[in-house]
Amino acid sequence: MQIPDALGIIAGNGVYPRLLAEAARRSGVKRIVAAAFRDETDERLAGIVDEIQWMRVGQLGKLIASFRNAGVTNAIMAGQIAPKNLFDLRPDWKTLLLLARLKRRNAASIFAAIGDELGRVGITLLPATSFLEDCLAPAGLIAGRKLTRREEDDVALGFEIAREVSRLDIGQTVIVKNGTVLAVEGFEGTNESIKRGGALGGKNAIMVKVAKPDQDMRFDVPVIGVATIAVATEANLRVIAIEAARTLLLEKKALVEQAARANISIVAR
Repeated sequence: MQIPDALGIIAGNGVYPRLLAEAARRSGVKRIVAAAFRDETDERLAGIVDEIQWMRVGQLGKLIASFRNAGVTNAIMAGQIAPKNLFDLRPDWKTLLLLARLKRRNAASIFAAIGDELGRVGITLLPATSFLEDCLAPAGLIAGRKLTRREEDDVALGFEIAREVSRLDIGQTVIVKNGTVLAVEGFEGTNESIKRGGALGGKNAIMVKVAKPDQDMRFDVPVIGVATIAVATEANLRVIAIEAARTLLLEKKALVEQAARANISIVAR
């Protein structure tokens, strides 16, 4: 990939935008411009990027204008936008027109439409894994002890169900235990599905998170971070299973250490 002189970051919540900005800087990007969202983006990002524009979720016109005024021709979406904010918009006219063209309104369709709008004004949306390729999960056991035969069977079941659920564009995470599906991710997001599955299963449930079969690597790429481990620990999960080379492990060293302390195994297939 050719390193752009200027990079735009569409910055959602969590540490992802910060880690991306730091990695892009190390790779030689000279100027980083962030489109940040009130009540979502970590305010500390302002100290890392060269320019930051704050806006509401739904102000697509302002987002595009801020990038164009800064000379940005390449951008990356990094970090989640809380689902409730995607469906509780105060949209500007450009967003209203975009939404009116969508037959289905979910995170994937909205983000894809935003990517198309950026493309129309000469801004290329790069893969969400750009500059973070070394954070992609390698195949094998990443943290914790080796899985038992029962856990291996539950992981296999979890992958089967999660792939079908993601194909139907419902969610990307399932919680299973002893051959039973306890929870399927829906509108509430990954963390809430972990909590729900953990509450139903008691201790030692298995979480499986997958990419979609036709995953658009520009957005909604599966991500596991320290915050995920904290939620999984509280829910008493035993195993987190993910897809190798299609899942980002953010703050990997801290993530592995925290998982080990909680007796959580992380495995990538």
